[in-house]
Amino acid sequence: NEVLVDIGAKSEGIINSREVENMDDDTRERLAVGKQISVYVVSSEDQHGNIVLSYEQAAAEAGWTYAKDLLDSQETYDSQILGYNKGGLLTKIENVRAFIPASQLGGPPSSGTSTDDYLSQFVGQTLETKVIEVDRSRNRLILSARAAAKRLREKQKKKLLITLNEGDVVQGKVVNLERFGAFVDIGGLQGLVHLSEISWKRISHPADEVSIGETLDVYVLSIDHDKQRVALSMKRLSQDPWNTIEDVYQTGQLVEVTITKLERYGAFARLNDNVGLEGLIHVSELSEDRIQKPSDIIQKGDVVTSRIIRIDPEQRQLGLSIKQVSSGKFLELDLAQADNNETLTANDDNEE
Repeated sequence: NEVLVDIGAKSEGIINSREVENMDDDTRERLAVGKQISVYVVSSEDQHGNIVLSYEQAAAEAGWTYAKDLLDSQETYDSQILGYNKGGLLTKIENVRAFIPASQLGGPPSSGTSTDDYLSQFVGQTLETKVIEVDRSRNRLILSARAAAKRLREKQKKKLLITLNEGDVVQGKVVNLERFGAFVDIGGLQGLVHLSEISWKRISHPADEVSIGETLDVYVLSIDHDKQRVALSMKRLSQDPWNTIEDVYQTGQLVEVTITKLERYGAFARLNDNVGLEGLIHVSELSEDRIQKPSDIIQKGDVVTSRIIRIDPEQRQLGLSIKQVSSGKFLELDLAQADNNETLTANDDNEE
């Protein structure tokens, strides 16, 4: 069961029978007659005068060298998971046993999952890992899947910053919400959709419009290559309602609005048939009577009828009035609007 190896200079050595017997079938097949292999010299002479060689020790030495090269280069390695213990996963680099601590995996077990169940699911899988410690003297080789994932994200981020252009529309996933905006992962790079870029309508928090885990399309507003930051927008994917406001509305028109905010000087109201448009009802336009503050007669969330008294697309301002809803000077416009509404209602009835 010994293997005789020609090591040159008219010398031969042996791989002893104990090592050969402990080899698996795949390893034994590599020791075919005539095949070149790497061996490690264990002893220059045994009791029988033979040079003692080891195939597995040579493979181990090569493995340690390769592991050190991986550590120095920071390159990743595809590790086949062979087993696990209570601390993590067992694998190999070449012929060297390696360990992936549970803390260096992608994340903790989900709620209700035992550590055994969590770790056992990886057995037989291949994980992309990165060498984080090589200690030959202690026979210690530690790998990390978490570090490999981080390196992959960094590569994706660099590539994306090169290929991404302002004006691009890309798909992303909402990963975090802050008071000032939503962070969206667009493939290895997190961009910020500022609160003001989420919707054309006024919102107080990103959670009013989006949720963590949601997949959506975003518009690339700007790219700061030095700081590796990307500004994104959601609202730029829809038409700015101020661009067409004069095509849809006219001064004197009656509209239904919802009160969105109260200030000392008046009330802000959103047009119910165009949520991207918001106007101001000045305190002087709230009532015929003199009032101290808007909350004396109106509250946030109230739905009321108001009249458009000013449209300024350039300044993005819309003046509204409750006081002038019953004003006679808009009688002809009111009658025309009423006729139009009746026509629309009649058409709807006919379609039914």
